[in-house]
Amino acid sequence: MNVDDLLQHPEGKTLEFKRELTTAERVLISAVAFANTAGGIILFGVEDQTRRVVGIADPHGLEERLANLLSEAIRPRLAPEIEVLPWRKTHVVAVRVYPSPGRPHYVKAKGPEEGVYIRVGSTNRRADRIMLDELRRLAHHESFDEQPMLELSSEAIDFRAASELFSPVRIMKDRDWRTLGIVVEHQGHLRPSTGGMLLFGHERARWFPDAYIQAGRFHGTDRTDILDTIEIHNYLPLAVEEGLAFIRKHENRGLDIREARHTERWSIPFIAVREAVINALVHADYAQRGAPIRLSLFDDRLEIENPGLLPFGLTVEDVLQGISKLRNRVIGRVFKELGLIEQWGSGIGRMLAACREAGLPDPHFEEVGWHFRVTLYKRRAATPATDAVDETILHLLRDDKGYTTAEVAQVIQRTARTTRTRLASLVARGIVVEVGSGPRDPYRKYYLVV
Repeated sequence: MNVDDLLQHPEGKTLEFKRELTTAERVLISAVAFANTAGGIILFGVEDQTRRVVGIADPHGLEERLANLLSEAIRPRLAPEIEVLPWRKTHVVAVRVYPSPGRPHYVKAKGPEEGVYIRVGSTNRRADRIMLDELRRLAHHESFDEQPMLELSSEAIDFRAASELFSPVRIMKDRDWRTLGIVVEHQGHLRPSTGGMLLFGHERARWFPDAYIQAGRFHGTDRTDILDTIEIHNYLPLAVEEGLAFIRKHENRGLDIREARHTERWSIPFIAVREAVINALVHADYAQRGAPIRLSLFDDRLEIENPGLLPFGLTVEDVLQGISKLRNRVIGRVFKELGLIEQWGSGIGRMLAACREAGLPDPHFEEVGWHFRVTLYKRRAATPATDAVDETILHLLRDDKGYTTAEVAQVIQRTARTTRTRLASLVARGIVVEVGSGPRDPYRKYYLVV
């Protein structure tokens, strides 16, 4: 574990800084949230806002206190790694909590209902009933959409509409519906699965009133003035095409003329739009109520938002590397069989490649409240202006080793005072981050923002 590497990053889903152990409850809540979500590191001896290292006077004493606290006050028991790390003339203490197969963990004093927390961004949230149920399903390797709906018979599924959708692919037989999980055998009777109802149920709106797409075209860059809006309540595979049709209706297009041929050129690559819409439908948390899937088209961007955080155990960084966990297995199998999905985890890569090829910024992926949002940009993001000296500094910092003010000054051939001013400007613009014990630390180092 490298302290300098950790200090380059702000607090987030898998990282938290603490100056010292002041309140045991807050540490317990963070450890529980990390274990229940995607794991993480709590670093003691660092101020959370400034990332200034203050150190720990008695690191081994803190290590022992933390070991006893985390062992006794969390259930099921956790076994995090606790490590004393040297930094300059002091020490910090790191607690690494791994995502746990024993979820849900809870703070013992609060109990198994009120003491369960999850990590959302850089905050800890108490898990509500829906999140608790999802954590328990995860522990049993189950998905929400695989569960049988015992109140209904298999006749609740519109097999005719489903067969028509599958007809270009293959002729469906009775056993195929069971193989895909559209229907589930329970005590000698066929029942529709939750996923089957979401996909092809006759009365989907009755059982899942929020399982639809809400699409809107807004004037400008906020939601003040809406120009057009629709609600799409069709079967999920057909809802994909209706959502894309709405975006096509309002999206700016141009002509890309090459010799005798010309093709339409969209301000957002349509392959990226398609992948984002499909991902939203496949990975939405349909157990949540009160929040449909939303497509919001602005002058400068398209936001695609679905209810549900990333599946537990995943971070945005994992997603960008092509790592995928399927929340809805039935819906995922059907979309793959229909050719809407090619390969798990490949959609994000196609989105990134399409945007980069078009000269646009990478899509932005984030967890917002209890939702997950993808933002696709229409215009190249403005980059802070830099001159030749700034570019020399940035080129120096690209090797990720970190450099002191004196080292940078030597390379750009400026005084220490001028160099500090340059570096402070780059820090203020969010291009560079400084790591040290404070503004007067002569050994503080500078890194490119990751």
